[in-house]
Amino acid sequence: MNIQKNISLKQYNTFGISANAKRFVSINSLKELKKVITFEKNIFLLGGGSNMLLTADIEKLVLHLNLKGIIVNDTENDVVFVTAEAGENWHEFVVWCISQNYGGLENLSLIPGNVGTSPIQNIGAYGVEIKDTFHQLEALEISTGKIKIFKIEDCNFGYRNSVFKKELKDKYIIINVTFKLTKKNHKTNISYGAISSLLENKENPTIKDISDAVIDIRQSKLPDPEEVGNSGSFFKNPIINQNSFKTLQITHPEIPHYIVSENEVKIPAGWLIEQCGFKGKRFGDAGVHTKQALVLVNYNNATGQEIYTLAQKIQQKVKDTYNIYLDIEVNIF
Repeated sequence: MNIQKNISLKQYNTFGISANAKRFVSINSLKELKKVITFEKNIFLLGGGSNMLLTADIEKLVLHLNLKGIIVNDTENDVVFVTAEAGENWHEFVVWCISQNYGGLENLSLIPGNVGTSPIQNIGAYGVEIKDTFHQLEALEISTGKIKIFKIEDCNFGYRNSVFKKELKDKYIIINVTFKLTKKNHKTNISYGAISSLLENKENPTIKDISDAVIDIRQSKLPDPEEVGNSGSFFKNPIINQNSFKTLQITHPEIPHYIVSENEVKIPAGWLIEQCGFKGKRFGDAGVHTKQALVLVNYNNATGQEIYTLAQKIQQKVKDTYNIYLDIEVNIF
């Protein structure tokens, strides 16, 4: 292991923010990880850098988790259990699963980030979430160095949420994740409107067809982090109760919505932001994407603080206009 000093993190976060790590080390094995936490507990975990906004330099020791490997475990009839190490790129892992005809993750194609951070956020898209195929994960407890297995009932998955974002935040390091996937008779989900439209001429779309459709949709409306710094969806879609929604409909009858439960309604955050006039707006090098108002972008040299200030401005305007508070999906540091 080589602990480096004063390393720029610009290439390690998809927003392209020029923050520095006072100390930085790349972790390539479980042995190295265990060794580091024996002498340093005050750490900052860095995976794919896709769900974070750096607003200052990092004083803690930055651990760049680079654990690699994919293992196919025992199969059961139509089911296969696939374990991926935390440092595997998420989209590359999904593509690999599809190449093996393992179904279940195709709707989650092209989501940036690494496998290790996917359960923390319970990433989801187009009607599918991690929890739908999650089997278990292994995580290293920072305080003891012991490895613990977490089953689905231990993770308390919610909308873009899990136990690792709440009570177990900063207490464990996820080292691998195991998914329960199908080998045949795939239970596909093409209920999302845009996917249905793209596949309307295919009688029995394959998981590859669905993945290709998702990639087309995402590329058509979301900026490539390699070209424009961003972290995907910056805000969560707010969920409000039915009474609040009915009150809102009186003054805004056109508001789009999705029924979540008998008493809950989800409102598209992108629509709220667009209606408040922010879509395509630029404030210096910080801005709101021209095609998707849910995405904040770094056009060149915006600081993390400038992007966070823009986010707060959006939150305030939406609150003043609709009496809805937008929760930030991205982790702010």
